[in-house]
Amino acid sequence: MNGTQLTLRASTALSALALAFATAPLAHAQTTNSDQATPAPTASDEGAGETIVVTGSLIRRDNFSSAEPLTVITRDEMTAAGFSSVSDALQSASVTQGSSQINNYYGGYVVDGGTGVNTVGLRGLGATRTLVLLNGRRLSPAGTRGSVGSVDLNSIPDAIVKRIEVLKAGASSIYGSDAVAGVINILTDEDLKGIVLEAQTNVPGIGDGTANRLSASFGAHGDRWRLIGSVDYYNRSRITLGDSKLGKCPIGGYLSGEGTAMGSGDYIDPATGQPGCWTLDNGGLTINTLGVPTRAAQAAPGETAATFNRLRPNAAATGGTPGYEGVGYYTRTTFDPAMLGEEVVTPLSTLTGFLTGSYDLHALGDAQIYVEALGNRRQSSNRLYRQLTLDYATGSPLVPTIFRNGVYSAATDISNGQTVAARSFIGYGLTDNSQDVYTYRAAGGLRGNLGVGDWRYDAYGSYSWMRARYDTETFRTSKLAQSLNVVQNADGSFSCVDPSNGCVAAPAINAASIGGNLSQAYRDFITDDVIGRTHFDEITGSFNVNGSLFKLPGGSAKAALGLEYRHDSLNDQPGAASAAGDMYNLTAATPTVGTDEVWEAYGELYLPVLADLPFIKSLSFDGSGRYTHYRSYGGQWTYKGSVNYEPIKNVGFRASYGTSYRAPALFEQYLGATSGFYSSSYDPCDNYAASSSAILKANCAAAGLPANFTQTNGVTVLTAGGASTGLKAETSKNFSAGVVVNPTLPFGLGKLSASVDYFNIEVDNEVSRLGAAALLGLCYNAANYDPNGGYCRFVDRDSNNAVTVLDNYINISTDKRKGWEFNLRYQHELFGGGLTLDGMVTKYTEQSSRLFADEALIDSNGTILSPDWSGSFNASYRIHAVTLHYGLDWIAGSSNKRVATYQATGSDGVVDQATLTTLLDNYYLGTPDYFLHNASIQYDIGKYELTAGVRNLFDTAPPTITSGVYSLTGNSPLYSGYDYTGRTFYLNVTARF
Repeated sequence: MNGTQLTLRASTALSALALAFATAPLAHAQTTNSDQATPAPTASDEGAGETIVVTGSLIRRDNFSSAEPLTVITRDEMTAAGFSSVSDALQSASVTQGSSQINNYYGGYVVDGGTGVNTVGLRGLGATRTLVLLNGRRLSPAGTRGSVGSVDLNSIPDAIVKRIEVLKAGASSIYGSDAVAGVINILTDEDLKGIVLEAQTNVPGIGDGTANRLSASFGAHGDRWRLIGSVDYYNRSRITLGDSKLGKCPIGGYLSGEGTAMGSGDYIDPATGQPGCWTLDNGGLTINTLGVPTRAAQAAPGETAATFNRLRPNAAATGGTPGYEGVGYYTRTTFDPAMLGEEVVTPLSTLTGFLTGSYDLHALGDAQIYVEALGNRRQSSNRLYRQLTLDYATGSPLVPTIFRNGVYSAATDISNGQTVAARSFIGYGLTDNSQDVYTYRAAGGLRGNLGVGDWRYDAYGSYSWMRARYDTETFRTSKLAQSLNVVQNADGSFSCVDPSNGCVAAPAINAASIGGNLSQAYRDFITDDVIGRTHFDEITGSFNVNGSLFKLPGGSAKAALGLEYRHDSLNDQPGAASAAGDMYNLTAATPTVGTDEVWEAYGELYLPVLADLPFIKSLSFDGSGRYTHYRSYGGQWTYKGSVNYEPIKNVGFRASYGTSYRAPALFEQYLGATSGFYSSSYDPCDNYAASSSAILKANCAAAGLPANFTQTNGVTVLTAGGASTGLKAETSKNFSAGVVVNPTLPFGLGKLSASVDYFNIEVDNEVSRLGAAALLGLCYNAANYDPNGGYCRFVDRDSNNAVTVLDNYINISTDKRKGWEFNLRYQHELFGGGLTLDGMVTKYTEQSSRLFADEALIDSNGTILSPDWSGSFNASYRIHAVTLHYGLDWIAGSSNKRVATYQATGSDGVVDQATLTTLLDNYYLGTPDYFLHNASIQYDIGKYELTAGVRNLFDTAPPTITSGVYSLTGNSPLYSGYDYTGRTFYLNVTARF
């Protein structure tokens, strides 16, 4: 997995809607005097007499109203569901609605923010287009390496979070440019008094991957002051492939269906008569093998060919290569038990401190000084299994005589400028990598009355800084080359021509060295810990005023005006070996250094036009605008307008339309040139004669490759920021419309709240990287293959057939998300207790994109990483001191199809999924509907509260598909919506004093 660029039913849904979990269609108001979770207020809950601020607006108002769906997750709900951290809750189905997120399943992949980072993105548009706030103020990015641009959820102060509000609509005119897909506002407990101690443990049934959290919170209040703080420690241990049932025996070939052990195209291991585990197309690596020029050799069992360019040691083999037998694509050795030491879930520990306070001055308009401080340390790590390839130069004394003068490859990567006679493919073992990230924020301000009506002001400033160190254990290219340049001594031993640095000569080619039996001295010489450091700094300042303007029939017209300034700087300095390209077959990078600043002026106007008239219970409008000026990309206006209309009590209609403008993030502009490597098997034309795709065969032949072509070189991936290549800013449009009903049912049957909302988001000039694997597949699987056009313009194949992929940040022409969201909430007093049912179902009708404006849209809706349906359900029943909870997450299955390049079939340019013709007919990519259940019981005895439960109640495993298309864990697609941990028991104990 090393170096891989991560590329990312009507009747069923209607029946699920009656029982589906979601948050209330209208969310909790952001008040400051609520001590416990309460039902969501609705537009009809008038007359509360206090002013509140709703996430998605800058204006205080006297009653709750929202023109867009707002999801709320309370602390009690997180505890009942068994989430071990706020990060887990934010990446759950109730927030992400089926969108794939970056979490600790991605330890072996190159992801934005580096290994161990956890991010969240709404509507499938990525983390850089979702704004994360803490108490209404933006959090700064954190992570490692050059691609730091999103908030690391690990830095959130779990202990003191009271609730999370999620606005699933664009809000750039309210909050700034990165609120393209929506806003997540994490709210701490501002009213905490006394001391709260909490402990939680989550223990998977497999015995590994335990997560523990210990926390303490306190709150103290005086007549003029308030001080609240918390400290929490969180630790989760690793789960390896060997620990998990998923990764022990991935099967390659062509599965014919869910749970199928063998299909018509499966490779059968001749030694066992069963499908082979860990073959090259399901995660295995070529190891214990020697690459030589094609020649006659004794065939390994199961092989029918007479000539081979891959051999493996066999003392009994005779013929032209005594001691070696010939192996093909499926008979190569591809599995080492050490591979099972790689992680399915990477380990993590965090330590977080949070402090907030305020003091009333009784001056400057009854002003209040407020401060906030956050500190977090995240320690994470991951282990990678490494294949070591040693290139022995033609004529080298380390090469057996029968191979010494051949030319296996003209590549001269580490062979001291000479052609390669032979290449040993060695299973080296596990290497260690670690990340140590410190994130801090100091913030404060002054707020008070302006002395004009109810107008108030708020002046705010913050400084956030992040310091990270990342340590990579890797082979040094220079040392490998030095070790291979040897002379033979009189006693038959070998010495380095250049003995500096304590050089240890490479081993001669023999069965022991090919099998990974390398001396510890040699291992120590060729490997180093390469240390890089990342700094991110953000300075923010703002000043805003808000208050009433004049009276309207529906209430007071209100406005908010403000200015905001933000300065960001990113400085990533990879280790010297990385910057010099001296990390063999591993991602190498040059420094990423860049700064940007933005000035913004904004305003919002709220107009409650009419109220309490026939067929107009209430009618209000809200409009906002913001002018954003980046030093790097200039300026542009964004705006938003919305309407709330309630014709009769408890029935309302809402709609909004807005625009966004997002300059590329610092890393998207300035990412230092980065090189990475795939194994040779990632070349689609490697062994293409065995492919079932006629299109692929024709395209590889058109590229001038012989029918028996086998790739002997790795695939090089080059990545860089787009500032120097004309990267443009993004723009987007966001429309939503819906209906809300919240009647009190007759005959004492309880209260019902329900909503249906339509959403439509279109991003133009979206900044993205497609991923090298996707670019290769889209190039060589194209029905209209053009070696110099389309996606092939990013792929280069040189005279030695070595492939290089240019995967820079570019502008994608269009990215669209359309769909429906259904919410339901029911409350009823039953048998002396309170019953609450919450449900949500999201239906995407389109998730499409295109790279070039003259291409058809490719709609991925309904595929594994982009499910068309998702939903959740929560049921709770509280009677006296006991609360029973049941939860369900649902992700719709996918049909057997793969998104690639297709011809458009509709006049609108959108590909109709029903008419798609897959280019890989023999691969099974269908998955069934996926359900995860959780249940818990909570006992509250005053100062003490005990919660015990089970997540993944029925130990549901992720679905399996064929390998070779998606990134996999075993035969399961790598997707954050699936649970790779299995049944997990959890216990939470809370004490209040």
